[in-house]
Amino acid sequence: MKKVTITDVARHAGVSIKSVSRVINDEPSVRPALKAKVDQAVAELGYRPNFAARALAAGRSFFLGVLFDNPSASYTLQVINGAYAACRAAGYQLVIENIDAAARDVSAQMEDILHSSRLDGMIVTPPACDSEAVLTALETKGLPYVLLAPGHEEPGASSVASNDAAGVFELVRHLWGLGHRRFGLINGPATHGASHWRREAFLNALAERGADPATVVMADGEFNFSSGIGAGLHILRQTPRPTAIFAQNDDMAAGVFAAAAQLGIKIPDDLSVVGFDDSWIAKSVWPELTTSRQPIWEMTEAAVQLLLNRRKGEKGGNQMFECTLVARGSTAPPRG
Repeated sequence: MKKVTITDVARHAGVSIKSVSRVINDEPSVRPALKAKVDQAVAELGYRPNFAARALAAGRSFFLGVLFDNPSASYTLQVINGAYAACRAAGYQLVIENIDAAARDVSAQMEDILHSSRLDGMIVTPPACDSEAVLTALETKGLPYVLLAPGHEEPGASSVASNDAAGVFELVRHLWGLGHRRFGLINGPATHGASHWRREAFLNALAERGADPATVVMADGEFNFSSGIGAGLHILRQTPRPTAIFAQNDDMAAGVFAAAAQLGIKIPDDLSVVGFDDSWIAKSVWPELTTSRQPIWEMTEAAVQLLLNRRKGEKGGNQMFECTLVARGSTAPPRG
């Protein structure tokens, strides 16, 4: 089968080769009617641009990066899936970079990443998005970036986040409505902004219902499964034992399931457990986990679009997504 060329697309669409090139290269000021005509021709002919030739002609790489420093495999997978889908739709390729944002050599790590890659922009995930060294390196390089779920607003930076506080309030409302009055809380790492937001929201929601936040049994985790086991064992060995535990992400909540099994505690008969994110692991445990759905895929797609808009010279912005309660089998009224 003959390979479809840009000339074929131009002829099929009834426009010039230069016009097709402008649309394919996502150049600014392209008329919507022209874009629609070229996009239709591309789809009908099954045309696939040559990335190397396209990059050379446009003076950019058409590579977008995602920077990670996150122990949650399920969160990372959702971000990658969302970013990949958005990049493919826009004609870009995705590059995954990993960094230890807490290390002393974080500036050197960033210098190596930015020197060895030819990125057109970068999505920065937590907790790297709150690292001054990371942001300084990006600013010095002049590389456009968008922050995903930063712990605080960065002046002049574009960001996408979820309304974690509202999501946690819904979880508390759900547990309180079932009759729970003794609670455990597993925090994420202190370097993550989400750990602070979710802890404060949980304690505030309980205080609004007349509960004493000081009675909440807390333990620290690392947003991964193994830390959820350790934190869960600590909380479940307390007297009196909490009847409900909120783990700040689904990975740690799954760890609580393992801890409860070790101690012969049945979920949800003896203990209700809730998590956060609605990642794949929430439906991999039994009973399935009650959680708050953070729309990570959609958030990442929005972050990619913001990044592409910035490359076109458009102003950035800050977008907020709402979380949704997903009630499943891991919660029930307490016994007695």
